[in-house]
Amino acid sequence: MTLLLDDVTLTYPDGEGRLTALDAVGLEVPAGHLTAVVGPSGSGKSSLLAVAATLVTPDRGRVVVAGTDTGPLDPAARAALRRERIGIVFQQPNLLPSLTAVEQVQVMAHLSGAKPKAVRARALALLDAVGLADQAARRPHQLSGGQRQRVNIARALMNEPSVLLVDEPTSALDHERGAAVMDLLADLTRERSTATVLVTHDRTHAARADTVVLVEDGRLTGARTPAA
Repeated sequence: MTLLLDDVTLTYPDGEGRLTALDAVGLEVPAGHLTAVVGPSGSGKSSLLAVAATLVTPDRGRVVVAGTDTGPLDPAARAALRRERIGIVFQQPNLLPSLTAVEQVQVMAHLSGAKPKAVRARALALLDAVGLADQAARRPHQLSGGQRQRVNIARALMNEPSVLLVDEPTSALDHERGAAVMDLLADLTRERSTATVLVTHDRTHAARADTVVLVEDGRLTGARTPAA
């Protein structure tokens, strides 16, 4: 399954005119592939991620998630698609203070009505996959910044998404912990065959991706595959 953005244009009201956030963007990310999106502040990176997540509807173009053209979908159907097919890792983990690490991950499946016993077993397995098997009972204030971000990643993977969208996952981490999170995302992308798009300002970390795409003034101005 892939993520496809085909000739996507997105504009916003700007006084008496409109501001172009994305200009005829085309991007395809296959399963098991990590694409890093880099560019200066205000270049359109966040808009691209919002469109890919079906949180914003473009003025023109198609967004296809795991074979489903999202254009004809109504808001309820889009919400269901996000819940079932798209995992989103936000820049800030936004963990609930009262919940343990395993409960943070379980919440996503509970929203889909899954059985409690199966949900807990999967949540524990995901915490193990992100290296936090021994931290399952800890609450956010008992975890480091890097550990909280790993819980955030596990939570996004709970419903076995086809597409994983990641927003600046290393912005609040030092270089060493940021590199560890990038390594984890790259490994999980391959192991779980997700089509992963990662927005980052740090081109050093972006080198861990399969493909690096540069966004400038709302346009994809180039793509490269990092050297091995």
